[in-house]
Order: sequence, then structure tokens, then C-alpha cells
Amino acid sequence: MKEPLVPVIPMSHTAHIRSHRKPRRSATSSIALRAGVAGGVLSMAAAGASASASAAEPVTQTIELPTLTADMSAQVAQSAAATQQAAANYELRAERDAAAAKAATEAKKDLAEAKQKAEAKKKAAEAARKAAAERANRSTERATLSASASASTSVSAPASGSVATVIAFLKAQVGDAYVMGATGPNAWDCSSLVQAAYKQVGVDLPRVSQDQSMSGTDVPLSSIQVGDILYWGGKGSAYHVGVYIGNGQYLDAANPSKGVVIQDLSGYPASGAVRVL
Repeated sequence: MKEPLVPVIPMSHTAHIRSHRKPRRSATSSIALRAGVAGGVLSMAAAGASASASAAEPVTQTIELPTLTADMSAQVAQSAAATQQAAANYELRAERDAAAAKAATEAKKDLAEAKQKAEAKKKAAEAARKAAAERANRSTERATLSASASASTSVSAPASGSVATVIAFLKAQVGDAYVMGATGPNAWDCSSLVQAAYKQVGVDLPRVSQDQSMSGTDVPLSSIQVGDILYWGGKGSAYHVGVYIGNGQYLDAANPSKGVVIQDLSGYPASGAVRVL
């Protein structure tokens, strides 16, 4: 039998020298290197997958964000409410200003109308006074009488035309003002009006009501006639006078609130009466 042939591997001429041999990598190092490379690749893949997942998924709100949003909503609502209230206040103020301006305009208009009416009344009163004076001048039966402060003094009655003149003069003063101590022509007190009326027919009466109640002839209230002087209070101490104009009415300068007016005798009965015409 032939012996098997053993292959002969040529060796380097320096293979027997240790420093010239290539160091062999150990199996452990090789495995570690391969594991590190594989781990790095897997880490990169995982990072990529995580990034992709993060990019795909929406970011959720934090806990603080809803709270901040709610606070801002409340502030916006409060601001809107304040703005609305301010607008309402401005509108109300504008309405009040407009109402005040309208009231002032109407008041000015009313005042102008009142002045016009007063002027027209004065003109009518002046015309009535002139007419009364003309009638008095045409009267041929006028008599001049004097009044006495004595209760026994009596005054004779002139013609009835004189009474008409007195009444016409008194009615022409209706609407004039009452002012204590005034003697006309546009303001009177009770006794100055009576004195001026009778002066139109030449009868000179005392200035004050106390003395006027003592003039002429006493007349029962049940028998009074147009032109009689009515007084309130005691005879000789009367505090008010007027003139009877018929139909249960009298004319007087009543008080500051009424002025010269015509009133019903039943509403304010007189204390007594005297007749000087």
C-alpha cells in the first residue's frame, strides 16, 4: 500500500520570526465589533422610526394650556361686557342730552308765546281803558263825589252810566298782577284797584280797605247791586275789598298767585257792603 500524500505548504522565510506574524483577531473581539455595528444600525433605525412616529403624531396640550385659554376667554368676555356697558351708558347720556335740549327749546318757545299773549292782553286792556274813558267823557250825568272816613257819611248815586264805566275799567284790568302797595297801571293791590275804578267817574275814595269799608252807605248783602263795594273783615278794620259786578260775582285784586280776577261770591262770602254810586 502506498502511504497517503501529505500536502506541503510552503512557509515564508520569516514565518518563524514572531514579530513578523500578523496578529490574529480573537473571536470575542470580532463578535463585539459585529454586535456594535449591528447595535448602531438598529439604534439609527429605531431613532428614525421614532422621529417618523413623532412627526406623524400631533403634539398634545399641556395641563397649563387649557387653564390659560379659559382665563383669556374670561378676560375677553369681561372686556366685551364692559365695552357693551360703556356703549349703553353713552347712548343713555346722548338720549338725556337730547331730551334736555328739546325741553329747553320748548320752554323758550312757551316763554315767547307767553310774552306775545301778555303783550296782546295789555293792548286789549289799554283799548278797553280808552273806550271807558271816552264813554265817561260823553256822559253828561257824571257827578263828583267825595268819600268820608265817617260811617255817617253817605254818597249820592250818579247816573247808571257811571256804574258801567267803573265796571268796564275793572274788567279791563283782569289778568294784571297783584303787588302789595302797587297802584297800577299793570299791578294793583285790592284797595288801589277799587280806588282807581271809582276815580274814573270822579269819586275819590280813601286809599286803604279799612277806610273804604267806612265810605258810602251800608247795604245788606241780600240787597247788593252792581257797583257796590264789598269788604271782608270788620267795618273799619276790613282787610280786603272788591266790587260786585252782578250774577253772584265780584272782581278784585285777589292775591299774588291769582292777580286781578273775577270770582264767585258764594266761594268767598263778603262780610259787608257799601254803596258809593
